Amino acid sequence: QVQLVESGGGLVQAGGSLRLSCAASGRTFSSYAMGWFRQAPGKEREFVATIAWSGIYTMYADSVKGRFTISRDNAKNTVYLQMNSLKPEDTAVYYCAASGYSYDLLDRFGSWGQGTQVTVSS
Repeated sequence: QVQLVESGGGLVQAGGSLRLSCAASGRTFSSYAMGWFRQAPGKEREFVATIAWSGIYTMYADSVKGRFTISRDNAKNTVYLQMNSLKPEDTAVYYCAASGYSYDLLDRFGSWGQGTQVTVSS
C-alpha cells in the first residue's frame, strides 16, 4: 500500500496561488491513479481532481476547472496540485489519495494522506 504525505498548504489572499505536493512511498507509485480531495468544516469530502497513472488523463471538479492543475512526477513519486485564482470557497483541508483502479472511479480512492490546510482570505 502507498503512504501519502501532503505539504504546501497555508494562508493566502483571494486571487493568490498555492502549490500542494504529495509525497508517496512505495515502488508501485506509477501504477496508482492519484487524486486530490478536500473537506471544509461541516461539509462532506469532495472530489477536486484526479490523474491516471500515466499522467495523460485527468479529471477536475467543475468548481476548480481552469484554475487548478493536477500533475505527477513518477520518477519523484510525487503528485502536485497547482492552485491559481484562489477563492474563499476553496478553503478546506486538502487530501491526497491513491487508487489501484481507474482515475475516473472516484469511490475507489481509498489510501489517504493526513491532509494539509488551505485557507483563502477575502
